[in-house]
Amino acid sequence: MAEAAPARTGLRARIRQQRPIPLDVALEVEPGEILALVGPSGSGKTTTLRVIAGLTDATEGAIVCNGRIWFDGAAGLVVPARRRRVGLVFQSYALFPHLTAIENVIEALTDRPASARRAEAQTYLARVHLDGLEERRPKELSGGQQQRVAVARALARRPDALLLDEPFSAVDRMTRFRLQRELAGLRDHLSMPVILVTHDLEEAARLADRIAVIHRGEILQTGKVSEVMTRPATPQVARLVGIRNVFDGTVLVERIGGKLSILWRGYRLETTVAGGFAPGERISWCIPADNVIVHRRDRPSRGEHENPVQGQVGSLVRLGETTELVVEVGGSADQPLHCSIPTHVAGRNGLAAGIAIGLSLKADAIQLMQAEPDTP
Repeated sequence: MAEAAPARTGLRARIRQQRPIPLDVALEVEPGEILALVGPSGSGKTTTLRVIAGLTDATEGAIVCNGRIWFDGAAGLVVPARRRRVGLVFQSYALFPHLTAIENVIEALTDRPASARRAEAQTYLARVHLDGLEERRPKELSGGQQQRVAVARALARRPDALLLDEPFSAVDRMTRFRLQRELAGLRDHLSMPVILVTHDLEEAARLADRIAVIHRGEILQTGKVSEVMTRPATPQVARLVGIRNVFDGTVLVERIGGKLSILWRGYRLETTVAGGFAPGERISWCIPADNVIVHRRDRPSRGEHENPVQGQVGSLVRLGETTELVVEVGGSADQPLHCSIPTHVAGRNGLAAGIAIGLSLKADAIQLMQAEPDTP
């Protein structure tokens, strides 16, 4: 009697190792969920995928997918890669160059009856919009088409987990957007956990339900995309998710309702953060650049009363329809405020280096964090 398929309970991985790359990783991915693993080059993203897939051995921890134990360091159990039902898509596609598109997919169907393999492979190619290209070899396909073949081959394994390692980084921008849309569309057919390794935060925000930030082999924070991108747990996470406005401050007396205010460069900044920090405590805080509002120079508005500060434009860079400003507040050029405004607004306000301007910092966008330790 064939083994009954286990209930889909998702992927749980706890991985520790010191070599070849130190890892201290804990991940949980539910069926049908996409978790983006983000971090700088060399942080351990690809190694984590390889350990889950069984291509690299870990020394400690456990990996369980849909109730099946793939790895248990304490028990000395290691299920080989060929017996883990994993769909793995590499950045480099990893297609067999001498086989056609449909033959590449058939290679993933060896557990099905030979008579049914071609028709099933055709179904998977159609799912990724490659109808009519079945007989082309990889060199006859564009980069985007090759990646679609790789995705079709991964799905053809009917995997318990789908692992995507920078799958769209080798194609042009328009093709990348198209492939991202197609992956998003495939989600209606996916009931497996998906881990997407990417260095592109915009890609993670578009595709993932949650993100896990990894640095030097350690998961620093995991959560919903909007939560991690706007409420980082530490200054290090803030910088890793692209927040450039990270500063030190001091907690002032709590306001009515338990909300906090902080002292920064002589300014009292109101926040919507509730307790957890003591008056007089040194803290770190951050605010995303799109929550820094530039005041109009010709006339004030009501919004300018929210955490107003004064500064001087240190530099500005026009990037098409957007202009990025670097503003020195409190005479400090070392840690300026960063913000962006429409280029036509910058022109209308006559902004240039050395111009004095007013800014408002949105109270509900200020995130307080434990202070970074002093560096020796």
